[in-house]
Amino acid sequence: MKKLFDEVSFKCSVLVTKNYSTSFSMAVYMLAPSIRDAIYSIYGFVRFADEIVDSFHGFDKQTLIDDFEKEYYKSQKLGISLNPILNSFQHTVNKYNISDDLIQSFLKSMKMDLIKSDYHSKEEYNEYIYGSADVVGLMCLKVFVNGDNAIYEELKEEAMRLGSAFQKVNFLRDLKDDNLVLNRNYFPGVDLKSFDENSKNLIIKEIEEDFRVAKLGIKKLPLEAKFGVYTAYVYYKKLLRKLKNTPCHKIGSERIRVSNYTKGILFANSFVTYKLKLV
Repeated sequence: MKKLFDEVSFKCSVLVTKNYSTSFSMAVYMLAPSIRDAIYSIYGFVRFADEIVDSFHGFDKQTLIDDFEKEYYKSQKLGISLNPILNSFQHTVNKYNISDDLIQSFLKSMKMDLIKSDYHSKEEYNEYIYGSADVVGLMCLKVFVNGDNAIYEELKEEAMRLGSAFQKVNFLRDLKDDNLVLNRNYFPGVDLKSFDENSKNLIIKEIEEDFRVAKLGIKKLPLEAKFGVYTAYVYYKKLLRKLKNTPCHKIGSERIRVSNYTKGILFANSFVTYKLKLV
């Protein structure tokens, strides 16, 4: 039965999320049950594309990402894919009317990782972040507002700023691997070989402003989404604080993490804040 296959497909997206990101999967679990599967499916799609360009060394990445894109559009045409991740994603795209320009912008940024290693201008940097992160926030926002275009338009800027903040924190956290393993530098005007406290603090200041604007939007989200999004916000804010307090040379030589114990405390505090209607 097609219904059973769809259920299995969404379970595969849940499995991908839980195995690749315990923090994000916990945040998704804080969403209303009615929208969790859709967010899991979006994560599964973007994670697989990201894995192709970041992790599948020794394989023809260009062919893999091109085939992934072709299979997605084939699933859109047929209304089904034997790839369960694509099958669940196309279902979400159709149900919540996610516009194709968001998907195209995302895939464009993923393909940039195959041919571009340095971003020399703010315009290049912003374009990459828009495609790799902002549009993912907008896809999720489509689900959160459940077709209410007025609310979507009202919250677009804040959703994009939250996506930007998350991505920039990831860039800073992954500085070692991006530089030494993937030979990438996303930060324009920053020499990673001489990365210093001033460079770090300028990046953090930019991220803090993104978070400030993003929080204004979180407060206006529908109840079904607010707690889950706020939970992710709190986690990333904590990670940013940890990066802020970490010497620049250490960020460049190891991956900074938030312990599972700390995550548990953060999620508990988020719940209290949410229940007291402080967000």
